[in-house]
Amino acid sequence: MISRRATLVLPALLALPAHAQDTVAIARQIAPTGTLRAVINLGNPLLASRRPRETEAHGVSVDIVRELARRLALPLEVIPVPSANRSVELLRGGDGDIGFFAVDASRGQGMDLTPPFLEVEGVFLVREHSPIIENEQVDERGIRIAVGFNSVYDIYLRREIRDATLVRVATSPRVVEEFLRQNIDVAAGVRQQLEADAARFGGLRVLPGRFHAVQYAMGLADGRNPAAVAFLAAFLAELTRSGFVAQSMARHGVRLASVVMPD
Repeated sequence: MISRRATLVLPALLALPAHAQDTVAIARQIAPTGTLRAVINLGNPLLASRRPRETEAHGVSVDIVRELARRLALPLEVIPVPSANRSVELLRGGDGDIGFFAVDASRGQGMDLTPPFLEVEGVFLVREHSPIIENEQVDERGIRIAVGFNSVYDIYLRREIRDATLVRVATSPRVVEEFLRQNIDVAAGVRQQLEADAARFGGLRVLPGRFHAVQYAMGLADGRNPAAVAFLAAFLAELTRSGFVAQSMARHGVRLASVVMPD
């Protein structure tokens, strides 16, 4: 028989309903430090950005991690980084818990990815008077292509380009600046970023169509319990079905990307 005194000192977890206990266990798997450390890539403006003279990141990925932290009842630490490459390094090194990544076989090593929730287009940009008018003309000997170092487009073009030369730029947001400064023939990147740069600099045009479609997923540091990955997949599926992701995209002015509905 358990005395009244002993009952009072039983762990508080025993008083929680079963689903609450499950959430506590999942929270420990996803964020073993007790704080949800979300790595946010500022190099992809479709998912997140930070305005000049501001310290906080904002965007679709930030809205998602705030909602996740709320549901898990965890404090949130947003870790902004300049590139996808840095995001991967932090998760693989154990210095972050979750992030957002392009679905790519080589990029996914060292982490577990959910099914994709967003799809974006990779496009080429040239100068207004360039003789290049279609994507098929880009992969020619003597053509140089500026691309963000180790971005998903860099990874894809490494495999696909045969005759042109890739010129890797430190981060994706600097691709057009370096394309202009170094007099490079073509710039490659996210449609939204390149269209915004074309409007900002002038005298540039985006080639019609796309050279690659990229799907984005949430990534969890490798080695966590499979139940944690399943929880994140179900969480994202709910956000896409409910309209949360679409509403976030509209709020942040994200265009030319589409929500991937779960099966």
